[in-house]
Amino acid sequence: MKKAELVFIPAPGMGHLLSTLQFAKRLLDREDCFSITVLVINAPFGPTNHGLVQSIAASDTRVRFIHLPQIDPPPKELFFRSVEKFITDFIEKYRSHVKEAIINHVLSASLPLAGLVVDMFCSSMIDVAHELGVPSYVFFTANAAIFGFMLYLPTRHDQVRIEFRETDPESVIPSYVNPVPPGALPSFALNKEGGHISMANHGRKFKEADGIIINTFSELESHAVSSFFNGIIPPIYTVGPIIDLEGKTPSGDKQAKHEEIMKWLDDQPPSSVVFLCFGSWGSFGEPQLKETALGLERSGHRFLWSVRLTSQDDYLAKPTDAQNLEQILPPGFLKRTRGIGMICGWAPQVEVLAHKAIGGFVSHCGWNSILESLWHGVPIATWPLYAEQQTNAFQMVRDLGLAVELKIDYRLGSSMLVMAEEIEKAVRCLMEADSEVRKRVKEMSEKSREAVIEGGSSYASLGRLIEAIMANNTVLRGSE
Repeated sequence: MKKAELVFIPAPGMGHLLSTLQFAKRLLDREDCFSITVLVINAPFGPTNHGLVQSIAASDTRVRFIHLPQIDPPPKELFFRSVEKFITDFIEKYRSHVKEAIINHVLSASLPLAGLVVDMFCSSMIDVAHELGVPSYVFFTANAAIFGFMLYLPTRHDQVRIEFRETDPESVIPSYVNPVPPGALPSFALNKEGGHISMANHGRKFKEADGIIINTFSELESHAVSSFFNGIIPPIYTVGPIIDLEGKTPSGDKQAKHEEIMKWLDDQPPSSVVFLCFGSWGSFGEPQLKETALGLERSGHRFLWSVRLTSQDDYLAKPTDAQNLEQILPPGFLKRTRGIGMICGWAPQVEVLAHKAIGGFVSHCGWNSILESLWHGVPIATWPLYAEQQTNAFQMVRDLGLAVELKIDYRLGSSMLVMAEEIEKAVRCLMEADSEVRKRVKEMSEKSREAVIEGGSSYASLGRLIEAIMANNTVLRGSE
């Protein structure tokens, strides 16, 4: 089979970049007919992705990276009004840089360009593919149900012309089994500052692509996937779960923390520990931390709790590990729970979820975290914070029966306080040894592993994608 070049354009968020690179590796492991170039867009502010990219480039020389120039982002005020609008506008500014990089560094090489693989936030790059006369494929890092919601957005917008409202009735959305209440909608659906229309425009643009690649597997989201066959959209390829099972090798302070956490888990009984972790942007104020501590203590279960605090000086800075816990948590809490609990800051999530001591996961319901927990057979108690996490929580609890409801409609920055009684009840339910949810999660864990090996649904779907890309490449070669 003749070789061909694919250009990947991930969004600058860490979760998007890592998922994209994991997919690129899977593609290369499966088929050596591809050469892959990744165009790196750095985060608009804060630390760049250079360190991460350098470490990946050193470990896998099959992927080539081209760093695009840093450009001025939209005003910071827009970020606070709508993250989705901000990211969309920021990435659109890169169109000319993307086209220039491809012309100068890819088309000038000997291999033919088989297409662009663009992130869900990079739908404007589909126009670049059109201009270059090559196919485009959307790599959707979230789940199939949310993809269906984004296809639904432009249709609804054309009909009613306004955003969703908190007073709206439940919405019947084809990719969800049950009607979705407004409290479970993604935050962007309710956003009047450009978030709603930005995501509706992405949904509209997706239909112009030559294929949609989704990080899910058909056994998990059979209803959502089957709902796509009722409309005129590009072919769908479910290729997940795509997760980083190795994790990042910690260094410096993180290495010592990593060893301390894993040693503590080694000393705990099997399936006895509930793990609380809320992603790289997850943090709470002191009143909520106090309630969480009381709920954990009253549950009587062992716990590993990642506690992180937001900077009071820079709201765009990532949360940092909490200091002076004695002053933040209830008096005597640390002393009373010394034998059964461990509080950490950063935690090696993938390795923790894989540990035999973990019996449950209180999670923000980011899609990568959900896939990791299902892979390892660890049931979730839902505590969403932002973006589409409320809708993920709704789907996991109501549509799929794969999670315990702690909260579905919680939103970061709201005045809502989740009380100790609610946390205690959810943790007790989560840690139940023979619960129906635990059984369903164990079954889905087996299906997730079967999906990606030969004979599995995602393995077959990836094969169809490769055939489609190479068929398009043959057509392109013939038209030269």
